[in-house]
Amino acid sequence: MDSPLVSIVIVCMNRLDNLYPCLKGLQAHTSVPSETFVVAYRFTPQNLAKAIADFPWVHWIESNEIRGFSENNNLALRKARGRYCFVVNDDTEIREDLVGALVADLERLPQDAAIVSPRLLNADGSLQLCGRPPYPARYYVLQQWHLHREPVDDTAGKTPLFGEVFRTSNITGAAFLIKTDVFRELGWFDETYFFTPEDIALSTLARSRGYGVYVDRAACITHKWRTTATRISPAVRPAAVRGSLLFFSGGSRVKYFLLALPVWLAESAKRAKASIRMRSTRSEADRIAWETYRNITRSIFTRLTPKQLFIKYFHA
Repeated sequence: MDSPLVSIVIVCMNRLDNLYPCLKGLQAHTSVPSETFVVAYRFTPQNLAKAIADFPWVHWIESNEIRGFSENNNLALRKARGRYCFVVNDDTEIREDLVGALVADLERLPQDAAIVSPRLLNADGSLQLCGRPPYPARYYVLQQWHLHREPVDDTAGKTPLFGEVFRTSNITGAAFLIKTDVFRELGWFDETYFFTPEDIALSTLARSRGYGVYVDRAACITHKWRTTATRISPAVRPAAVRGSLLFFSGGSRVKYFLLALPVWLAESAKRAKASIRMRSTRSEADRIAWETYRNITRSIFTRLTPKQLFIKYFHA
């Protein structure tokens, strides 16, 4: 396509069972001119050959080195030619013209609007997330102690700008549309973070530059994240916790320590509980949980980057 309006970017970690429904939904329901990039992350040669044959209209980018969410997406985003970028997880399903609806939203919103996200549904149709309110550092700490739960609907009680479109504070990385020139200005995804909190970091940076973040409650996408958990949580979670602490501390060593200490205590308590459960049940799931909490507690006060932590525990 000579002049796509939207560049669609998907990262897939060798999961054709996730990717195929996602691509088929996009192919069936996207009305606006678009180009689609799939970053084939650590694909087997057989899966890559099959996917290329089954979806010849997709631009395939091989990614065989260890990379996180930000790095993998940025491989494709830097090639984007569309006026807008639609970043979407592979474990999603689209059953309506979602991309077209989000484009229409951005073209109707004020000039300073930069990002709009859809309403996320669980596989059973229940609400997963609809916009995200401010998420200060204290909420992150409280959440580790199960003393705070992020609201799933940031539109409740609010007045829409038009239709079902509301201003919000943060987007989720599972699915969002962003103006490409703004994304480029912001430096794409921040590669400091390996798995989280890239989406909150992007939203925060956009708002600090004067751009608006929105959610369309009428535009829906199914996100099957609970069904796609893997056995690599002992590597993923330490990188995620370390990245979150780096983000919320804002470069201050004092603030990092004040945030990290209660998080370390919370994860240590979870580690102790998982150890007892593992010795009782001897199940593989409990062993993975214990290993995950052990790795997190070992990583909070390290100087390793989130990516270095992932590599360390991924190869352990």
